[in-house]
Amino acid sequence: MKIKIERALISVSDKKGIIDFAKKLESFGIQIISTGGTYKALNEAGVKVIKIDELTGFPEMLDGRVKTLHPFVHGGILANRKIESHMEQIEKAGIKKIDMVVVNLYPFRETIAKPDVTMEEAIENIDIGGPTMIRSAAKNNGSVAVVTDPGDYDIIIDEMVKNDGFILRKTLFSLSIKAFKHTCEYDSYIFNYFIKKISEHGSDNIKIEEALNVDNTKALHEVMAGSNIFKNEDGTFKDEMKLSIEKKQNLRYGENPHQKASYYKFSDALPSSFVMAEQLQGKELSYNNILDGNAAFNIVKEFEKPCVSVIKHNNPCGCAIGKSIEDAYARAYAADPVSAYGSVVASNYKWNQKATEFLMDKYVEIIIAPDFEDKAIEMLSQKPNLRVLKINFDLNNYISKIKNNDSSIMYPDVKSVEGGLIIQDSDMGADSFEEMKVVTDAQPDESQWADLLFGWQVVKNVKSNAILIVKDETTVGVGAGQMSRIDSTKIAVEKSQGKCEGAVIASDAFFPFSDAIDIAAENKISAIIQPGGSIRDEEVIQACNKYGITMVFTGKRHFKH
Repeated sequence: MKIKIERALISVSDKKGIIDFAKKLESFGIQIISTGGTYKALNEAGVKVIKIDELTGFPEMLDGRVKTLHPFVHGGILANRKIESHMEQIEKAGIKKIDMVVVNLYPFRETIAKPDVTMEEAIENIDIGGPTMIRSAAKNNGSVAVVTDPGDYDIIIDEMVKNDGFILRKTLFSLSIKAFKHTCEYDSYIFNYFIKKISEHGSDNIKIEEALNVDNTKALHEVMAGSNIFKNEDGTFKDEMKLSIEKKQNLRYGENPHQKASYYKFSDALPSSFVMAEQLQGKELSYNNILDGNAAFNIVKEFEKPCVSVIKHNNPCGCAIGKSIEDAYARAYAADPVSAYGSVVASNYKWNQKATEFLMDKYVEIIIAPDFEDKAIEMLSQKPNLRVLKINFDLNNYISKIKNNDSSIMYPDVKSVEGGLIIQDSDMGADSFEEMKVVTDAQPDESQWADLLFGWQVVKNVKSNAILIVKDETTVGVGAGQMSRIDSTKIAVEKSQGKCEGAVIASDAFFPFSDAIDIAAENKISAIIQPGGSIRDEEVIQACNKYGITMVFTGKRHFKH
């Protein structure tokens, strides 16, 4: 079964491809009706189009809030062509059939993602007529084509070309499913936005339970959790969850060329999250690029001072704090120049011209920053394959939320296992200095404390077992992913290339034996920070006292598998 398209109503917020689509519809002899800004765009492009108020005999009003809510519109859409009485009724009323509805909605989601958006702005971007037309057309999908995705324009035209202007029944049904999904997601954004605003507007005169028409049960708690798709209001993970995920892009392949892969994002992803990064130039991101880019930016975004990380295979081969971004990058690169070949580089400050000058003679896969100087972008364009990512990230706001233990900026860590997922809180934020304890006779001096705290912040981003050697708030040796802590220690020392004297060690977990302390002493390490908690802690402390090494216990482990 198939239907012939004779009249189409077009009203779109996202006008990508709409002029070309309308012209192709017109080539089939289809009469086009349109509204507001869409009418203007089509008319100026030379498309013969009827304005909506010519159809309804009623002008658009209330600043465009009312324009398509009319029987001449919805009667034409909803009339079931198989029911004779429907066709008699619309003919008697002078209503003409509408066979195609091309609608996408006001940009509510994009509006509320803007910083400092007001409630009034959000409300004015709640579409009323659009969802109503979509639902009408989707309900009557046996007779009407409903088109909500610009990506379907070419598919529809190809089908009409092959079928002399007709669209197949199976296509109409598929389009209706997509349409209902579109309006469902749209309403969920509005719902979650208003739920979050309850605390601002108060609920003294109405019970929230009554307003939401739900009992004060688990259902209410899930509603009150707003856009947190993982957790209940009390912070526990939900017994059941429905993940709202959208495809961001297909990837050429996964970790290896024989593995297929795609890139997805949560529907409520924060603008400051890695998945929302804007690619300014360069080749398409690969699966491994995405993992390394996320790891690189997760390190730097927790430091207040200029910080740069250099990542290879999901581990930092260099990370440093500097007086400026160019200083931090030079330090991080110098930590392990050999491993930095083909690396991913991330900065927590605007990327500038001087840092770009330092980068230009190096092979870098990706550079990530909250912003870029115009001159830096101009220079980076000379390396067209270099991927340049800009993240809408406010460092001061992020650090402030970390200090206030605001969990709204921290997505849970989600990993797949065969047949399921495991989910945990993310290991984000700085650990409390006040909860750390010096357990040796020797006390850290000011510079040692700076290095110890820097190392402790970075080591949680290194695969376990992890040993990090730090000097002057710069990594000088990284031992990652080994099966024994002693091996990680040896690798970190070797990577330091003789720079251990006066440096400190950060260990992501306790030392089970004092053998790593012996290696630290041989290489003139001055201080160590670690969680503590081994049955041999006393033995390890005594070894440090023997060598005059300062040791700090944090009381917290930072494994990363």
